[in-house]
This record gives sequence, structure tokens and C-alpha cells, in this order.
Amino acid sequence: MWTKLNGLVLVLLWMTSFVGLALAQDDIVTKRVQFMRGSSSATVKGTLKGRETRDYVLGAKAGQTMSVKMMTKNTFLYFNVLPPQSEEALFVDEIQGENSWSGKLPTDGAYTIRVYLVRAEARRGGKADFECTVSIIK
Repeated sequence: MWTKLNGLVLVLLWMTSFVGLALAQDDIVTKRVQFMRGSSSATVKGTLKGRETRDYVLGAKAGQTMSVKMMTKNTFLYFNVLPPQSEEALFVDEIQGENSWSGKLPTDGAYTIRVYLVRAEARRGGKADFECTVSIIK
């Protein structure tokens, strides 16, 4: 039999599920990507351990083409490409299963390349060295 108490418990469980998402976001380290003068690409190197997430942020303009190539030996390391001021990714590596992406950018602003370990690997305390090359062409 369904009671008001059951409904309240479900609502509380649903609400607390968002707390976990908010806490997971606290482990994100953000770094700015700078291109050398006259260059249209940059390479960043790093290491992720466990639940760490790294955001690489760079400015670009609508109509430009961004290319991202991720190199790693760890098959559980993924990246997403997020448009300015949005959490809705243009590319989700975990779904597409690629180690590279290229696409025309829809708007001006700061784009984010989010690098992370898949959840099961993060919980195991996995580690991944990576090298990410990003380029912007007009």
C-alpha cells in the first residue's frame, strides 16, 4: 500500500542523488590552454588518478573548427567537449568511443575539454597518463 511516507522517502532519495553530483564536481581542476604566438594548436600533458577530473579551457569563435586528439595507454580515460556556459557536451568520448574529435563551433566563447576516468576505473583508484592536442582553425 502506497503511503505519504513512501512518497516522502522517494522524494528525499531523489533530492540527495543531486548532492553526489555536486560533490563530484568539486574534484575538477581547471587549466587554461594557451597557443604560442602564430600557432593554431597546443599540446597538454597530464596524469589523472582516481576520481580526478581535468578541464582544459580555451577561447574560440563561432564557425572555427576545433580538433582534439587524446593519446593514452589507459582505455578507461575519456574526454568531453563542452560549449561555453553549458554542461551539454558537443562530444562525449565515452559514448562515441573515439580518441579524437573535430567539429565546427556553434558560438563564440570559452570551450572546455573535460578529461576523466570512467567511473569504475576511478573507483578502483586507476591512473592514466595522457597527452591532448587541441587545434583551432578558421
